[in-house]
Amino acid sequence: MFGRYFYHKAISKTVTAFGTLFNDIQVRHYDESNNPISVLKVPLSYGPVQKFLARIEQSPAGDRKVALSLPRMSFEMTSIDYDAQRKSSVIQTFKAPKASDGKVINNIYSPVPYNIGFELNILGKIQDDVLQIIEQILPCFQPAFNVSVKLIPEINEVRDIPIILNRIGFRDDYEGDFSTRRVIIYTLNFTVKTYLFNEIPEDSQGLIKKVQVDYATDALLNAKREVRYTVTPKALQDYNNDAVINATDDPLIPYGDDFGFNDEITDFQDFKDFSSTQGTDI
Repeated sequence: MFGRYFYHKAISKTVTAFGTLFNDIQVRHYDESNNPISVLKVPLSYGPVQKFLARIEQSPAGDRKVALSLPRMSFEMTSIDYDAQRKSSVIQTFKAPKASDGKVINNIYSPVPYNIGFELNILGKIQDDVLQIIEQILPCFQPAFNVSVKLIPEINEVRDIPIILNRIGFRDDYEGDFSTRRVIIYTLNFTVKTYLFNEIPEDSQGLIKKVQVDYATDALLNAKREVRYTVTPKALQDYNNDAVINATDDPLIPYGDDFGFNDEITDFQDFKDFSSTQGTDI
């Protein structure tokens, strides 16, 4: 049952989307006249904060001529939990066209909701540097910030992923004499509400381009149809480049384009029924 291989990289894309939020933050230093004298783009790395603290505590040696510079930021994924509150029916499906061929329709089961926990650590040796970073982040979360992520490129499936700020922690690791480097650490904990998709099989039914409804005026179960209502898509553009928008353009409407409707009402008195298997009246 679990031998069918598929890999949509949904978790990897969620991690990338989270990190991208914080990869363009700056810290500026000013002189006594409040003129900027330096602008530093804060480095962002993936990894536990303990790794960077160990690097800071080490003295430059060997091939590493300089100590780790501050301020900087690090983030890591800390948990993956199923979100029962966003659960949908396990048999619910939806259809989406294949991105490379709009005529091929994929029948897709509803994605499974998962919450991914993240921890963002901000490290600095000057309080003002860390506060500059904090004030560029906190106003964006009230407490959530939505990011659009293309989770399944094969079907152009884009989902709005809420990123929720849960809590903020602070600690100052300055202990010892004047030779010890001071490290101020702010820790921000987030929950990212993402989705995981099952495999995507192809469905040969194709797009629905015609809807037909037969009406009977009699309330009997086996009553014969007397009125037929038919609806088909109507082109709003010239798809065959003949300088005219007419019925010849209707079959050429691609998935995703705007379209109108052709509707037709037909009366019958022949006491026949439409056979869905034969596609004709019998």
